[in-house]
Amino acid sequence: MSDRPPAPPVLESRREGDVVRLVFAGEWTIAQRIPAADLWKTPLAAGPARLVFDTAGLQTWDSRFLVVCRNILDEAARRAIAAETAGLPPGVVRLLALAASVPERTDAARGASSDGPLARLGALAMDIWEKAKDYVTFVGETTVAVWRLCTGRAVLRRADVWNQIRMSGAEALPIVSLISVLVGLILAYVGAVQLRMFGAQVYVASLVGIAMARVMGAVMTGVIMAGRTGASFAAELGSMQVNEEIDALTTLGISPMEFLVLPRLAALTIMMPLLCLYADFMGMLGGFIVGVFMLDIAPGEYITFTRNAVDLTAIWIGLFHSVVFGVLVAMASCFQGMRCGRSASAVGTATTAAVVTSIVALVVATAIITVSCDILGI
Repeated sequence: MSDRPPAPPVLESRREGDVVRLVFAGEWTIAQRIPAADLWKTPLAAGPARLVFDTAGLQTWDSRFLVVCRNILDEAARRAIAAETAGLPPGVVRLLALAASVPERTDAARGASSDGPLARLGALAMDIWEKAKDYVTFVGETTVAVWRLCTGRAVLRRADVWNQIRMSGAEALPIVSLISVLVGLILAYVGAVQLRMFGAQVYVASLVGIAMARVMGAVMTGVIMAGRTGASFAAELGSMQVNEEIDALTTLGISPMEFLVLPRLAALTIMMPLLCLYADFMGMLGGFIVGVFMLDIAPGEYITFTRNAVDLTAIWIGLFHSVVFGVLVAMASCFQGMRCGRSASAVGTATTAAVVTSIVALVVATAIITVSCDILGI
């Protein structure tokens, strides 16, 4: 550090035959107002053969000076002018070399497309086709990993499974409780508006019980798991992909499908039915609150109607929903995380895609199961 007092940044250009010498002096920091770019652009536009730097009078510098130097070197390269960086501080030379050695990520930002609508539609169709093939491949790899687990050949640590069960099960109880009670309240209110017209408000208990047991408990639990646990899965695996940890596992001969995907798939498949039963109970509790305190239904009468309406068939259908939802959310989330790009923005994209894909899969699966139950008469 120089003992001289701080001075404003100064840039001078000197023409020495076919050589342009750029002389820097003073403080080149963000806090200072740097000279205009014309001071170095105009001499370079004159077409010299070489460019040299003189920083003998340079006092301090930071990233602002680096940006200026990088712009000057880029302009010199564009004009085919030989640039000599020997006159720059050694630290600046090393940082410029480092910046030049790391290529810009192409997926860090999206540029505007100049393609027409038909070209964009074709590109979208090709992208969907490629993702469909990739997803089928992922399902096949997961199936092989599950088969290896069933035959005792997969590498699966119980501690990983228990850790995932804790995060996707016990820690999700507060939000599952809140949402389920509110859904039960809403169902009871909506049903009461219509049933009260016929003096049949006591059947609110049946409405809430059947709705929660057959589908609503499983659907709301699935949506919560998609937004909470599924997003967490995608973000964790995406971050590992960015940090090349998944590549390291593959290099060590450890299957990422068995080490990373199987614990999450097993945990969510196990916990979803349990959370579904809990959500059913909390939803019925919400309906009970409305029925007893708002509709003046006797507590014993409400419980009796609920027990008569909810049979084992409804409960088993709800549990089947929950198992399917658990598999779908885990598969969609792990797929997005494992196929994540190599940049920080790709992690966010993968997380968003995991939530959207999971919820769409839940809705489609609910429609298929509901229609199938109607066809089977259950």
